[in-house]
Parts: sequence; structure tokens; C-alpha cells
Amino acid sequence: MTAPTTRVERTRGAAGSEKGAPRGRRGRAAVPWLFLAPYLCFFGLFVFAPAVYGIYVSLFDWDFSFPSYRPFVGLGNYVDLFTPGTLDYASFWRSMRATGLFTLFTVPLMLTVPLGVALLVDKPFRGRTVLRAAFFAPYVLGVAVVGVLWKFVLDTQHGILNRILGGLGLPDDIPWLQQEPWVWVSLVGATLWWTLGFNAIIYLAGLQSIPRDQYEAAALDGAGRWRTFRSITLPGLRPVVVFVVMITVLASANVFGQPYVMTDGDPNGASRSAIMYMSDVGLGESRMGSATAMSYVLALLLVVVSILNFRFLVGKEDQS
Repeated sequence: MTAPTTRVERTRGAAGSEKGAPRGRRGRAAVPWLFLAPYLCFFGLFVFAPAVYGIYVSLFDWDFSFPSYRPFVGLGNYVDLFTPGTLDYASFWRSMRATGLFTLFTVPLMLTVPLGVALLVDKPFRGRTVLRAAFFAPYVLGVAVVGVLWKFVLDTQHGILNRILGGLGLPDDIPWLQQEPWVWVSLVGATLWWTLGFNAIIYLAGLQSIPRDQYEAAALDGAGRWRTFRSITLPGLRPVVVFVVMITVLASANVFGQPYVMTDGDPNGASRSAIMYMSDVGLGESRMGSATAMSYVLALLLVVVSILNFRFLVGKEDQS
């Protein structure tokens, strides 16, 4: 038989358990950080550290071909970007204009067309799986493949599209890749064909997360398609729309491959994006300090745009 536990022993045991409880809670709190540790290590090594080092590079007249001569210029590289008449002022802001136009033309289409595709393939019908795969298939292609493919299709002299237009009795000498506004039609159209499947899949996942009983209740109340879409579908997709807007704006503002492969910045640099110009300055002209300063100006503008988008979309959600 065991001896009965005294009051003093019970008190000591309770105190010991109370002392051990915080240690156990601290151990449990450390578990998520242990799982995050590999990601945080890679993030710090490949994202945070290069970002901090980039700020350092932007403060110098950095020429990687002459490592012994890198004079400190402070904020001079940033000031030059906002001072008319400097070496990079006109070309940089022209490339920013091209990036802004591409984003302005692309984002509305990338929000609405994939939503229409998602609404279409969300309905049950024969061949729905094949149609879903057909819309998503171009997204698995690399940007170089997409650019070469559409450059072949849109070639003014030998392109398939102009041949088809000529066969229909329409003008067959449209300069799709050489003149404005055809350049923007080509770049936006190729980008839409290439990436709409990704946004459509995200929309489709959002549509399938909306409870079906809401649609059944709307049908019993006699709500039409437009009223159902406006009152049930759009509110249910609002978190998805916020995400799609964010990633689409960021991807469009960082465009490089399509104009680089399809137009090479034509006509006369009108379609040369900001990332293209930065690569030309940093790698082609060996002026890494100026190119890095440009990248931080673009990043700051994207941060501001993202904050405004988030406040506008989430603010509307809170008000509703």
C-alpha cells in the first residue's frame, strides 16, 4: 500500500506543475517557428539579404567591371531619376509609361475574362474537364516559347494571322509587332492567352467554395442570373478577387519576356518595359547602381498601388 499524500507534498506537486506549465507552453509555441525555419533561412538568404545589399549598391556609382572604382554618390542615383535632362530621366520614365500602359490594358482583361471562363467551366456539361485543361494548358509554357510562337503568328509578312485576314478580304499587312497601337494589342492578347488559365483556376476554386444552398435559396426567391451573380457570386469571390488583383498587378508591372522576345521594345522603345530598361542599364551598360535605384523606385510604386488596391477592395468588403 502507498502512503497517503500529505498536504505539503500536494502543494509542492502543484507548484512544480505550475512551474513546468510555462516551459511546456514555450515549447509548444516554438514548434511553428521550427517548421518555418527552413523557409525563413531561404527567404533571408535569397530575398532579404539581396534586397538590403541592393540598397547599398544603389548608393554607389557601381560598375562591376571596375571593382576598385565605385565612388559613393549617396542618393544621387535616385535624384537623377527625377531630374529632367539627366542620362536616365527620359528613357526610364518612358519605360515606366510602357509598363503602366501594359498593366492598364492587361489587368481588367485578366480579371474579367478568366472569371467568365471559370463561370463557364463551373457548370456541369459533357467535356467540361477537357475544356478546363484546354484553357489551362498554355500556362505551362515558358515565356520564351509563348513569345516565339506569337511572333511567328503575328509576323507582318509571313504571319498566319495576316494570311487569314487576307483570305477574308481584310487588310493583310497589319504591323502587329512594329507600330502602335498594334504592339499593345499583340502583347496584351498574347499575355491573356498565356495566363488566363491560371486566374480561371483560382476563380473556379473560389466558386466551388460558395455554398450551393445559397443558390438554391436564391432560385426559390425568384432571383435572376444577374441578381444571383451580384448578390451571391461576387460577395463570395471577394477574397479571391483581392488575391487575383494583387498578383495580376504585380505580374503585369514586372513584364519582361513578352516585349523582349516579341517586339524587342519596338517601335523606337515604346514597348520597352521598365524591367527591360533596367537590365539594359545594369547589364548592358554596367551601371548597376543606377539600375538598382530604378528597381527600388518601381518597387515603391508597386507597394503604394498594392496598398491602395488592398484598402479599396477590403474596405468595400468591410462596408458591405
